[in-house]
Amino acid sequence: MTVSAISAPRNQPAVLDRALLTGLFLKERGREAMTPEDVAILEKAVDDVRKVPARHIVIRQNERVRYSSLLLEGVMCRYMDDRHGNRQIVAFHVPGDFVDLHGFAMRYLDHEVATLTPARLALVGHDQLGEIVAHRPRLTRLLWFSTLLDAAMHREWVFRLGRLEADGRVAHLFCELHARLAMVDLVRDGTFRFPVTQIDLAEATGITPVHLNRVLRSLRERGLMTFRSGTVHIPDAKALAGLCDFDPAYLYGGGPALDDAAS
Repeated sequence: MTVSAISAPRNQPAVLDRALLTGLFLKERGREAMTPEDVAILEKAVDDVRKVPARHIVIRQNERVRYSSLLLEGVMCRYMDDRHGNRQIVAFHVPGDFVDLHGFAMRYLDHEVATLTPARLALVGHDQLGEIVAHRPRLTRLLWFSTLLDAAMHREWVFRLGRLEADGRVAHLFCELHARLAMVDLVRDGTFRFPVTQIDLAEATGITPVHLNRVLRSLRERGLMTFRSGTVHIPDAKALAGLCDFDPAYLYGGGPALDDAAS
């Protein structure tokens, strides 16, 4: 993993392609509640757009952060290392995720944020987020909802690691990825791209790479899913979900209920 963190965003560039940079944010999870003015304000809050190489640390643990990253393309993760340098991935991020929005309130993170594939990020400065919080309560609630979604997924990851056997952990993870990527129109006929390594998957599911390989082979032989060269195919999502008691309710499809007080 490249050890240098991405630099802070520049001031507003003279020309910035803003063609729906935030178009995948909360898609199918409340984006429809955003007014055209909300969308315009969030788009305007983007300071810069960066292309970041694979295996690059974007935010380092315990370092002051002054912007948050909206993932436009690619796959990112949050992870922690133990004292021996062994990595535990604690979250995967896909396009449309506001990866480190919680850094606005926390000022620094207790873990690292990195790319797993080449990625494109829209950087939103915390000064701009402060203006939104001060003047746009409805948009603020949607941003808050985004951080609460992260918390809901973390709880499900704890359940996955603590209560499921290895095949259930892997199945549950791929059910979640299938559901999240379908929300942003990145699944076609049960197939989607998730170009990470088996080592990454092992570090996310708490098993060894050798065990992970055995689990993937077992799932393939049972006709439940395949994972080849970064392409995932799930022929029957319900059958795979049945193996691991996957219930997508924690992903809050449909988004939050916003009352008139938030308008």
